[in-house]
Amino acid sequence: MNSAWALLRLASPQLPIGGYSYSQGLEMAVEQSIVVDPQTAGRWIGDQLLLNLARFEAPLLLAHCEAAAAGDWGQLLQVSEQHRASRETRELHLESRQMGYSLKQLLDGLPELDRDARHFLQQTAEPHLALGWALAARAWQISPQDALAAWLWSWLENQLAVLMKTLPLGQQAAQRLTSELLPLLQQA
Repeated sequence: MNSAWALLRLASPQLPIGGYSYSQGLEMAVEQSIVVDPQTAGRWIGDQLLLNLARFEAPLLLAHCEAAAAGDWGQLLQVSEQHRASRETRELHLESRQMGYSLKQLLDGLPELDRDARHFLQQTAEPHLALGWALAARAWQISPQDALAAWLWSWLENQLAVLMKTLPLGQQAAQRLTSELLPLLQQA
C-alpha cells in the first residue's frame, strides 16, 4: 500500500479525535484583539510554532513516536508521564486526554494495531494525544519523523480553521498565510 495514504489518514481533519474543538488560545487572542488580521495571526501562529511547539511539544511527540516505533514500552511510559506532567492547566490536560481517549477508541477497533501496542494501550487508563498519535503511527507504519510532520500540519490546519471562523479571513487568505508559515513549520 502507498505509505502516503497512511500519512494523509493520520493528518486528516477527519481523524475522529475532536482536534477542531480546541483553539489552544487563539480564540482568546482574537477576543482580546491580540490577533486582528492576517499579519497578527501569522505572528501569533509563528510564535506558537517556534517558541512552544519546536522547543517542547514537537520533541516530546517525536520521543513518543520513536519509543512506540521501537516497541520500547518502558520509554513510552516515561515520556507519556512527562507529557502528562507538562499540561500546566486543567484545560490543556482535559484537551489532550479527550483527544487521546478518542484515538484509543479508534485504535481499539482497528486491525492494524499489533498485539503488544494494543496491550500497552489497554493498560493505559488515561491515554493522551501524543501517546495515541504515536501508537497510530506505529499501527499505520508511519516513521516517527513523518508522524511528527503530520502532527505539526494538523496543528497548523486547526489554527487556520479557527482563524477562518473567528476573523474575517477567507480561504485564499488562509492559503497565503499557510505559504508564509510553511518555513516555520519546517523549522519546528
